[in-house]
Amino acid sequence: MNSQPKKNNKALILLLIVFVLPVAVAKLVLSFDLYQAGATNQGVLLVNDINYSNLAMTNPKPHSWQMLYLLPDTCEQVCKDRLYVLHQSYIALGKDRDRVSPIILVSRNSDINTLKQLDISFQQVPANNALAALLTQQQLVIVDPLGSLIMQYDQVIGRDANIAQGKAMIADLRKMLKLSRVG
Repeated sequence: MNSQPKKNNKALILLLIVFVLPVAVAKLVLSFDLYQAGATNQGVLLVNDINYSNLAMTNPKPHSWQMLYLLPDTCEQVCKDRLYVLHQSYIALGKDRDRVSPIILVSRNSDINTLKQLDISFQQVPANNALAALLTQQQLVIVDPLGSLIMQYDQVIGRDANIAQGKAMIADLRKMLKLSRVG
């Protein structure tokens, strides 16, 4: 008779080990930051609450996803590569092209002649000082339909690097468009 309770205790302990131990180990791994969460986005998420209204600017295309680029004062090869990538990325969106609007932000001194030379006819919007101050490093920025700046792609050097970044931007945009119910 004494052997039966021991058998039940062994089964109970084994049951606890099988079900409780994985939960305890997972809790320890998460609490000591031993787990590195994977991210599928290739651009840099903008965590601050930056939107058109915070920047005192009206949304040029409300209810539409936007790809922004601030045209610098002198458009050198890096600028031309960025414009090329913006143009090709827009074309590569295919059926989703009607949901996305590429926008060239211009200031008083922007080199608009380059747009004419490259035959790029995207919408040109005057940038205010606050937005121009954010985009001084020739970043490409994705804006959601509600007007929040959500992701940026920093400047890279070289045409091949720009093309690779354009592919990354397309992949990110397609994921966001797939998950979006707005715009």
